[in-house]
Amino acid sequence: MATGKINVSVENIFPLIKKFLYSDHEIFLRELVSNGTDATLKLKHLISIGEAKVEYGNPIIEVKVDKEGKKIHIIDQGIGMTADEVEKYINQVAFSGAEEFLDKYKDSAKDSGIIGHFGLGFYSAFMVAEKVEIITKSYKDEPAAHWTCDGSPEFTLEPADKTSRGTEIILHIAEDSLEFLDDSKISGLLNKYNKFMPIPIKFGTRTETLPKPEDAPEDYVNETVETDNIINNPNPAWTKQPSELSDEDYKSFYRELYPMQFEEPLFHIHLNVDYPFNLTGILYFPKLGTDMQIQKDKIQLYQNQVYVTDNVEGIVPEFLTMLKGVIDSPDIPLNVSRSGLQADGAVKKISNYITRKVADKLKALFNENRADFEAKWNDIKIVLEYGMLSEEKFYEKAGAFVLYPTVDYTYFTLDELKEKLKENQTDKDGKLVILYAGNKDAQHSYIQAAKDKGYEVLLLDSPIISHLIQKIENDNSGLTFVRVDSDHIDNLIKKEENTISKLSDDEKAALKTSLEAYIPKAYSVQLEAMDSQAAPFIITQPEFMRRMKEMSQTGGGGMFGMGNMPEMYNLVVNTNSDLASSILNTEDKTHQEHLVKQALDLAKLSQNLLKGEALTAFVKRSFEMIK
Repeated sequence: MATGKINVSVENIFPLIKKFLYSDHEIFLRELVSNGTDATLKLKHLISIGEAKVEYGNPIIEVKVDKEGKKIHIIDQGIGMTADEVEKYINQVAFSGAEEFLDKYKDSAKDSGIIGHFGLGFYSAFMVAEKVEIITKSYKDEPAAHWTCDGSPEFTLEPADKTSRGTEIILHIAEDSLEFLDDSKISGLLNKYNKFMPIPIKFGTRTETLPKPEDAPEDYVNETVETDNIINNPNPAWTKQPSELSDEDYKSFYRELYPMQFEEPLFHIHLNVDYPFNLTGILYFPKLGTDMQIQKDKIQLYQNQVYVTDNVEGIVPEFLTMLKGVIDSPDIPLNVSRSGLQADGAVKKISNYITRKVADKLKALFNENRADFEAKWNDIKIVLEYGMLSEEKFYEKAGAFVLYPTVDYTYFTLDELKEKLKENQTDKDGKLVILYAGNKDAQHSYIQAAKDKGYEVLLLDSPIISHLIQKIENDNSGLTFVRVDSDHIDNLIKKEENTISKLSDDEKAALKTSLEAYIPKAYSVQLEAMDSQAAPFIITQPEFMRRMKEMSQTGGGGMFGMGNMPEMYNLVVNTNSDLASSILNTEDKTHQEHLVKQALDLAKLSQNLLKGEALTAFVKRSFEMIK
């Protein structure tokens, strides 16, 4: 039996490992199972190149919990180690690696958001164990070795009587980590981190009912057998070629990833690239609607089928963090902080690739089945609109598939819209005016007025639409978006012909003075000669002011502090209406005030601005009028 001292200059590295290495002690299981997987895959490789002359068989990794003995065993049937290799890899490499790692990160490990540090995983065992044993037998014809260390730099190394190939690690769980002796805790961790690892992982057994034989008698009782409880799926969908998978395969994989999710995904995007970096994965579009407060962190990041994190910020473009699914890449550096990750060149390439791939897939879906794409538009638009605002590369491609629905649910791309509207909706200055509504019900009377003129009205109701239309206008000179309630219809798209006003200039001045005596300061009165059948009073909200206010409320854009500005409205009064003449010509000031206030309330009512006390007073006044 050999005893020795691990050659580390940090006098006692183990308390440091415990304190600094990972804020999450549970990671030890992921690390040790990953090591067992690596050892098994290495063996497979050596056999395939003829270096190891042994049978590969059907190796598994087994995790066993011994509650009484306060131990956890992790057993693999992989490559194993000789005594010399234990000396080299455990005493020298792992611990010098640990020391270097701690040296580098101990001041910042807690806050640098280190994602994980594969390859040095063995010593994470000391986060939960007061003593660790390794019993290992190499695939080479050499005796087995037994290494023991109790969390100090001393270790013992002696021969062992293990006859089967592979490594068994025994953790003697420390008093402060006894929660890890709970079966449900371990099975939860295996499910979280190791659910898709490439070698089957056994945790206990389960009872399986055998099928009934065809010639079984009536009173036949189905036989049951105890079988290995394999907790993982070693060949998840993303490791296969898209040509091997049906739509149903993608859906069932979604259910496997999100067992508590009851809604089917709308569609999926299979990522598969091996140059200039390696990346596979499947992204799913869930139903989103217009809610921006969406649960992010639903994409899981794996490295060679080992779960790493569900915080994929920086790797996946921000607008796609609203999606769900899996990304697996050995090329994402896992031992760096978040800020380091975002600056990493390979990661930037990966992010760009994902953006491009998603845009290409959306274009293909649009071209293959436009009707289906239109039907799903409302559930995906928020992601795409956000993408257009936040990723220039996505914006460049988006023209091919981003849709603009009308209030009657016909859908146009921007180019189709320009073509369709140019004849009827170009104003006298040659500008194409695209009318839109934000709320079909609230803006119904304005939509109707526009339709009566033969104009198309879009329905654009997402919370970031003001930002998006601002960007589209900047990139398309000669085009402007105007919300349908921002002016009366003849002013929205100014044509040459002007309606003659029934009132003279003097009469208009007198009318304006009378109106302003009773109209609150929040309303700016403007007199317009319109069709005599048009509404006498119309409240509008200037496009520019409203848009800037909305943009500053949803972050970015807008002018300083505009989000807190009071609402500004115009009151457009139709000088050709009978009501305008009545207000002007009435001698009775009380009656005049009554007419103005009633008309203003009606206009406010059509804009959903009449509320609370004012609404109660209006209803009471209206009932009195119809006595």
